[in-house]
Amino acid sequence: MAKDLRFALLLDCYGSLLTERQAAYMELYYCEDLSLGEIAEDAGVSRQAVRDAVKRGEELLLDYEAKLGFAAQHTACVEKLEELQRRIGSLEGRIPPEQLAALTDCAAQCRAVLA
Repeated sequence: MAKDLRFALLLDCYGSLLTERQAAYMELYYCEDLSLGEIAEDAGVSRQAVRDAVKRGEELLLDYEAKLGFAAQHTACVEKLEELQRRIGSLEGRIPPEQLAALTDCAAQCRAVLA
């Protein structure tokens, strides 16, 4: 089973909607990079049980994203913020320093919200 790292972002957005077991197994699998066998051994269950929980969790996360789109919106906002920060950087020396500082501060606050 190849790892699709977009599930790490989907877990951040929708992980609390999964069962405790699904969320825990997926966190270990995608974020801690443990194998299904390692998770199964630690949890005292079969590898197949872990795989089934992860696969069901993946299906649910994809379904939530298809319906709600929060992860895609988050990614788009991060990309736009990066573009904004590049454009602010290009303004250095072209606008008054206090305006540049205000724009930089605003971008930093937006980044903090998205983090």
